[in-house]
Amino acid sequence: MAIVKFENVSRIYTSGDHELRALDNVSFSLDEGKFVVILGPSGAGKSTLLNLLGGLDSPSEGTITVSGTDISKLTDNELADYRASTVGFVFQFYNLIPTLTVYENVRLVSEISGKALDAKKMIDRVGLLDHLNNFPSELSGGEQQRISIARALCKNPQILLCDEPTGALDSGTGVMVLKLLFDMARNYGKTVVIVTHNQNIAKMADVVIRVKNGKIRSVEEQENPLSADEVEW
Repeated sequence: MAIVKFENVSRIYTSGDHELRALDNVSFSLDEGKFVVILGPSGAGKSTLLNLLGGLDSPSEGTITVSGTDISKLTDNELADYRASTVGFVFQFYNLIPTLTVYENVRLVSEISGKALDAKKMIDRVGLLDHLNNFPSELSGGEQQRISIARALCKNPQILLCDEPTGALDSGTGVMVLKLLFDMARNYGKTVVIVTHNQNIAKMADVVIRVKNGKIRSVEEQENPLSADEVEW
């Protein structure tokens, strides 16, 4: 069943007489519980697409439907509720609050989501229960990324949006993070959407969306995607 549907979506930025089509007439749909990779070079429109799906930006044209709701018509307050309840975000550079402990960083989402899960259980899920009282500066990059995933999962979102989640990590740690995200789709029914330029990550995807110059070049469904252990990194 489709949880996400983009229909003829464009995002146009203007500066004076100049017009930039960051996305140009994009259409696709995504089913629930899929591991999705949006692939393309820098400037292709990948992050714009993710921001639109995450309710961080609004389309200039077209409609975006998530779980039957056209989010392109939501007010600012309704979009804030959508971001709080429906989507979780994982960024390349973690965005943890340095003055809060690991536990406090993850538990913070319970203040914005009425269906938040237990923070300690989510930290345990990413294998860092023994770091509850540590501050982000006391963790490695891979550990910080795993905590940012725990924080996103604590919101109990339907969709997990990941912008280059392994871009700042070494290969081994990146594989660990990808295994965790893959598990969220396979065993927990989350729709995981990863924006990347890494061709290897695409080998793990149920769906690969290739973007170039603001346009969808192809949407490929892969019947037998590889696991992270099977990909040559």
